[in-house]
Amino acid sequence: MARPNSMLFFILFFMLFLHPSFSSTSTSKPRALFLPLARLEPEYSTSVVPRHLRSKLPIARVPLYNDLGARGYYTTHVTIGTPPRKYALLVDTGSAVTFVPCSTCKKCGKLHEGPKFDPEQSTTYEPMKCDTDCTCDSNMMQCGYDRQYADMSNSSGVLGTDIIAFSDQSELPPQRVIFGCENVETGSLLRLRADGIMGLGHGELSIVDQLVDRGVISDSFSLCYGGIDVGGGAMVLGGVPPPKDMIFIHSSAVYRSAVYYVQLKEIHVAGKPLSLNPSVFDGKDGTMLDSGTTFAYLPEAAFIEFKQAMMNELHSLKKIRGPNHPGHSDICFSGPGSDISDLSTYFPTLDIVFEREVKLSLSPENYLFRHPGVHGGYCLGIYQNPKDSSTVLGGIVVRNTFVTYDRENEKIGFWKTDCADIWERLNATGAPPPGPSTLERPKSSASLPPAANPTAASPYVTLGIPRVGRITFYMFFNVTYSIIKPHMKELAWNIAEELDLHASQVRVINYISEGSDSLIRLAISPAGSDEYISNTTARSIISRLAEHRIHLPEIFGSYQFSKWKADPPSKRTWRKQHYTTAALMIIVTLLLGLLISATSLMWKRKWRTVVPYKPFRSAVLEQELRRL
Repeated sequence: MARPNSMLFFILFFMLFLHPSFSSTSTSKPRALFLPLARLEPEYSTSVVPRHLRSKLPIARVPLYNDLGARGYYTTHVTIGTPPRKYALLVDTGSAVTFVPCSTCKKCGKLHEGPKFDPEQSTTYEPMKCDTDCTCDSNMMQCGYDRQYADMSNSSGVLGTDIIAFSDQSELPPQRVIFGCENVETGSLLRLRADGIMGLGHGELSIVDQLVDRGVISDSFSLCYGGIDVGGGAMVLGGVPPPKDMIFIHSSAVYRSAVYYVQLKEIHVAGKPLSLNPSVFDGKDGTMLDSGTTFAYLPEAAFIEFKQAMMNELHSLKKIRGPNHPGHSDICFSGPGSDISDLSTYFPTLDIVFEREVKLSLSPENYLFRHPGVHGGYCLGIYQNPKDSSTVLGGIVVRNTFVTYDRENEKIGFWKTDCADIWERLNATGAPPPGPSTLERPKSSASLPPAANPTAASPYVTLGIPRVGRITFYMFFNVTYSIIKPHMKELAWNIAEELDLHASQVRVINYISEGSDSLIRLAISPAGSDEYISNTTARSIISRLAEHRIHLPEIFGSYQFSKWKADPPSKRTWRKQHYTTAALMIIVTLLLGLLISATSLMWKRKWRTVVPYKPFRSAVLEQELRRL
């Protein structure tokens, strides 16, 4: 029998192996990609700039080129590397990775305008070396990326960092950012005149996220696409004062998605709403605002109603054969003539209505494009989604519209204007400094009335997951941290009490003290042995925080709620799921082992007393030798 201390060592090692935090580096799957820009930062670092300081940050004013008619997309020009080389990048709010063709790419298109990027020719290029925090390339030397787009085209390559500079109009100096050096591309990417894509969506690799995380711009950007026959436009990286008559809708990030989602409720043709259930726009991925998609796409039921309503309004025009875009069923008309100023005489106004009855009116240039083969002919730029029930609002919908993606306040603003002279128009509006939306305007906790229905979730809070494993959020207080610090537990208890949660569910993660203000990050977890928070409960929690429907003691002053995130429950491995059972089994085994050892020792002493060992050849009668 093994000695007791050896058995104990084995059991303790076995327990360690079963513990959820124990894993083998050689067998673990690659974790989610986290790539620091310069050095590893703590979970919450001083690079996060408090709200009242963000208006002082610089912006990058960047011209846009091309148009939807000739190219189907808009591009911006940047320079990369040292010495700098110029590249044309398609601006895309539907993806997060920025990439250009690499000098080693043998499967890249021949139509790209700029040169291939040669890492060896740039003195400032640094490869992202392969480690356990990223997906590595086939040589296990560099971090790689692999992205597939909605049209099934694909781009893959390696990741590196280098200096990217924007236009001469930019207040923002050149910045070191992570981008993709492309080695393979397929599908429509092979036919692009643009060199690559600038990813403006949500994600760690997004150029917007990188600049915001570094603290060099505020968490906002804007796009303005020119109209028919004009093209061009502008992009702004960073926040600008919104025009007074800009309308806003809510938009929140969905877990693991780069896309900007909105809540579309109705479509009106010539002032008359289509006979549709609003839920038709919630199919599959819901409704997406995607600058990288040329046209707009509706689910089948919505498109059938839209097409019929348009045909009823356009019966006086002659229907003609379309240009037959691949995968599209074109609906085209002749008769209006070539003067686009006359289009509103022939074509009706469309209204797309978002949540809370926010209405965006679309003129004909926001849903028509010129027929490439018929003089004075026009086609509808709204199609049936051929693949699924999602709704996509592409670039055509926002022609001559200044669109602000205010990510910090989780809202998108629309301002109808002429994008050809957007800078002069913005300066002429006399717009006030940017601030939080009316949905999130800070209020004094002491003056807030009690919630009328504390369990109801606000309609603008949407979650892309049915079950929530943890909610994290920030609260910005207008009092110093030295005042809050002694009452940190009290803060968590008060928030839990106001939200009808157990005190153990709310905890403070970290904080930043900035002058007379404090920024605190908190987390809400499931209660007790529960594995998740239901979608309804999570929405209710977020709504009550966002709408300032919780009452805190006066010592905490007033607060602002921002940057919430709902994560799904973690996928528990067998070891995590059965850890408690396995631990109990090990304890029982340990106790049994100790009991057996004690019993064995007792028997040993007994036989030494009653039947002592005798030499085999002794003079006494031979006895059976008993094994001790």
